[in-house]
Parts: sequence; C-alpha cells; structure tokens
Amino acid sequence: MTDDTTAAAPADLAPDDLAPDDLAPDGLGEGELPPEPEADAPDVHDLPGGALAALEAVLMVADEPIPAVRLATVLGLPTGEVVDLLRTLAEEYRGEHGGRPRGFELRQAGEGWRIYSAPAFHQVVGQFVLDGQTARLTQAALETLAVIAYRQPVTRGQVSGVRGVNVDGVVRTLTARGLVAEAGTDPGSGALLYRTTGYFLERMGLTSLDELPPLAPYLPEIDAFDGLDGAAVTTGDV
Repeated sequence: MTDDTTAAAPADLAPDDLAPDDLAPDGLGEGELPPEPEADAPDVHDLPGGALAALEAVLMVADEPIPAVRLATVLGLPTGEVVDLLRTLAEEYRGEHGGRPRGFELRQAGEGWRIYSAPAFHQVVGQFVLDGQTARLTQAALETLAVIAYRQPVTRGQVSGVRGVNVDGVVRTLTARGLVAEAGTDPGSGALLYRTTGYFLERMGLTSLDELPPLAPYLPEIDAFDGLDGAAVTTGDV
C-alpha cells in the first residue's frame, strides 16, 4: 500500500524542470511507483523501432496533448524514461541529430505533449485546410461559422442579427459536422449558446482560438442583438 505521506510526481511538470537529482536511478521520480503495464501488453522495447517508435505511434493518434505520466502508463515505462524519449523525438524532428528538419514538431502544450505542424509551414497548411472547408461548406455556412468563432459563445438569434438572416438550418449543419457545439444557455434569454469545437481548430490548422486572424474588431458587438433571441429573422437566404 502506498504511504499517504508520499507525494506523487506532478503530471504538469515541464521536462526542463526535471533536474537529475529529482529522478531516481531507475528513471522514476522520488516516491513514484512504476506504472502497471496493461495485461498481455508487449514489451515496447521488443516492438519494431523500440520504445521511440511505440511512443510515436501513440502520439500520432492523440487528438489532444497527452501528459508524460499517461504515456508512461500506456507504454509500461518509467515516467523519467518517457520524458527522455519525448526530448529525443523533439530534437530529432528539429533536425538536431543530423537529419533533415520535419514538417511537424513535437512540443509540450499545457500539461501534455502532442505533434503539431511546424510553424514555418502554417500558410501552406492553412491554405490546404481552407480549400477543403470551402469545397464542403456553403458561403452562408462559412459566414455563420466565422461569426460563431469570433463572438463565441453566442445564440442563434445573435448570429442571425449579425448576418441579417435566419441561421437555424446552417447552425444545425455545422453542429452535425462537428464544427460547433452547444455551450450551455444564455442567462438572460435561456437560448442555447454555441461555440466552436476542437475539430474546428484541427481543420483550421490552429492550436488555439488566439491564433485566429484579428477580424473580431470589425464584427458588430453581440450585445446589440440580445433582443433577437426567439424572434424570427427571415430576411435573405441561408
């Protein structure tokens, strides 16, 4: 049984904060127990490419940053060893070991690690994503999505006020495609609020909403359309 006075290593500790003295000889943090491998899980060192390749395989399917502790649990390795592997992969992708720089990079974001497109190629990636979105969404859907992205969370009535048309059908389409989602209700009117999703960021090639171009100052203030919730807006086409 684990001693109640033993402190587990924090999951959000940055790799650079792990001083050599903080790690036990076996790669575990002080007081940290080795993760239990899953039943019948193979030794990752015996897989093709070894532990590095196994770590890459997991990172490639991650849709959000994964803490090193969780990666260690999945791979059945000490957390310290996984942190070293993450550093090695990040350096390799940057071309620091004699190889060519890659079009992607491994970096720490928040409390975890994830593979992202390299910043140098953001225009190429953005063009590819935008071309794909334009081919699949109507102009009305793109305009509605833009209003939601820049003024979220918003109600359908508020979006209709900005666009001057009823957007109920368009919002249903965007919701069905996973680009927007419900985000509670407006305290004043009780109308449903909508926000963009993580899938929206992925399709736009963004890691956060802070990376959206500075278009928001040119949109009308949402407060001006508070009275439109529940009112029918019928002008124009959607």
